[in-house]
Amino acid sequence: MLNRQYTGMLQEKDIIFEIFQYATKRAEEIGEENVFDFSLGNPSVPAPDLVNRTIIEKVKNTDALSLHGYSPSFGIMEAREKIAASLNRRFHTNYRASNIFMTMGAAGALAHALRAVTNPGDEIITFAPCFSEYKPYTAGAGLHLTIIPADTDTFQINFNAFIKRLNPKVSAILINSPNNPSGIVYSTETILRLTRILQKKSEEFGHPIYLISDEPYRDIIFEGVDSPYIAGYYPDTLTCYSFSKSLSLPGERIGYLAVNPDCNQADQIIEICPQISRTIGQNGAASLMQRVIADTCDDTSDLRVYETNKKILYDALISFGYECVEPGGTFYMFPRSPEPDSYAFCEKARKKDLMLVPGDIFGCPGHFRIAYCVPTVRVKKALPIFKELIEER
Repeated sequence: MLNRQYTGMLQEKDIIFEIFQYATKRAEEIGEENVFDFSLGNPSVPAPDLVNRTIIEKVKNTDALSLHGYSPSFGIMEAREKIAASLNRRFHTNYRASNIFMTMGAAGALAHALRAVTNPGDEIITFAPCFSEYKPYTAGAGLHLTIIPADTDTFQINFNAFIKRLNPKVSAILINSPNNPSGIVYSTETILRLTRILQKKSEEFGHPIYLISDEPYRDIIFEGVDSPYIAGYYPDTLTCYSFSKSLSLPGERIGYLAVNPDCNQADQIIEICPQISRTIGQNGAASLMQRVIADTCDDTSDLRVYETNKKILYDALISFGYECVEPGGTFYMFPRSPEPDSYAFCEKARKKDLMLVPGDIFGCPGHFRIAYCVPTVRVKKALPIFKELIEER
């Protein structure tokens, strides 16, 4: 008999990839230049030359058995050492290699973090709007996910609703800043208020409430935006990172889990990660990419185009009459839908070959997501369609 959980999930398919697949088919029919696909967060800038040169150098000069052999369960030591050193230089932290666990992207880091500091049946709290895959991620770990309604005026944390939902069954808080889908960056003021609440409630409940910080967009921050390094404000923080966005390597699935050295039972959290790997079938990130990341973790792709696209798109949408909180990073924007039903609005856009994602799947009805990680010329060509849509409401 087929697994009931997964057959049930067939009724909840990934809407983003369905839209992307439709856009791909449509491009074959009418030409790619006539389809405006803002559905998928796939980086539009190439990996830096340093990455490709490093791959070639490793292939040429590293023993093949060593290069392609199994990675140690915790990850290759050189990569862990260099990532820890990079974090310490950039954020004035005190990570050691023993605090770093190499993973298959941020999703792999989340899979380990969620299981390391919870037990099945525990509650996890996150904040809308949130990444739609948090639901299957937490369900797969046997956890109950509570999504706090959004503060749609700012997309900072809705603290009044959050405090009401905190209870002793909550083991961890899951945050995502810079945020997918809103592009908002949690301010230092927000993080300080959150950490004060968590410290107080941890003492009250008699157990630590861990903070799991999902940070794949950490390096896409726009000029002048307040962007605190979250682990620097709360000791019980587990940071989940991916090089998919910073180095434009989404297909390589390479990232890490960093456990704050001052975290409650920090050493044991890392120690149990290989045991988690055994149960979820993610045992060891790719050896070649770990070696490449060791030499490139301080570099990034040329990320400036995302801020260029943001400014063009945001200024145009506001002038057309859309309501939108201005993004502080990422390559996403989350305007309010001109009509209450965001699915209906996105369907109207699709008929004009403009692909948008309804905000309902991010826990925030009445909004829609634009992934503007596309060539700037494509952003400019799409503007008349956005204008038509709001004029037709």
